[in-house]
Amino acid sequence: MVLPTYNEAENIDHVLRRIRAAVPSATVLVVDDGSPDGTADMAEGLASELGGIALLRRHGKAGLGSAYRAGFAWGLERGFDACIEMDADLSHEPEALPSLLAPLGDGAGLVIGSRYVPGGRIPNWAWHRRLLSRGGNLYASALLGLRVADATAGFRAYAASALQAIDLEGIQAEGYGFQIEMTYAARRAGVSIVEVPISFVDRVEGESKMSTNIVVEALGLVTWWGARRLVGVDKPTPQTVAT
Repeated sequence: MVLPTYNEAENIDHVLRRIRAAVPSATVLVVDDGSPDGTADMAEGLASELGGIALLRRHGKAGLGSAYRAGFAWGLERGFDACIEMDADLSHEPEALPSLLAPLGDGAGLVIGSRYVPGGRIPNWAWHRRLLSRGGNLYASALLGLRVADATAGFRAYAASALQAIDLEGIQAEGYGFQIEMTYAARRAGVSIVEVPISFVDRVEGESKMSTNIVVEALGLVTWWGARRLVGVDKPTPQTVAT
């Protein structure tokens, strides 16, 4: 499990304890981008207590996509069967992890914890946030042929075979753009994608990392990828993974 952190001292204890309770056998890799609030030191202390926790310290804030790429590479190098994405702010409920992982056992290559399939929920979101998120997902799915309801979701699990089919070095986006680009790359590589419903809750502690720049980046990238797809530059690869 790859858990990117930046200034999550208020949440790291809770999220690691709840992850350990939900999936006791999972290894958690905390990828910390030099948090000045001591997040990495707290994670290191919890590793001694809880076990099964590793720490990757980075020297500066390099971005969400970069953290996940580094975490996936770390996991693949060590022979793990699957890599999980999850936010450290408890907007993704650790108790949902068993449901997220289950489809991998049935052959799925990518499992997305989705807010927009039946059973998915977003409690307490304002209407304009729902409109922006839902509209962005519909736009991305239509333009890129994703056939998923929640391409921007950051709670997901990849089979190792699916990650190996994707050119991780070629994935460059951050934030929402990273999630969409990974979904697009998985679809083009023939990876089997399944969505399971989740409840997405706003963070209680700490500050949101979302910004206008991240949203603008995602919309610009989706438009660019869609244009390339329409003119036939980006073509699906012939292989099929985890079907």
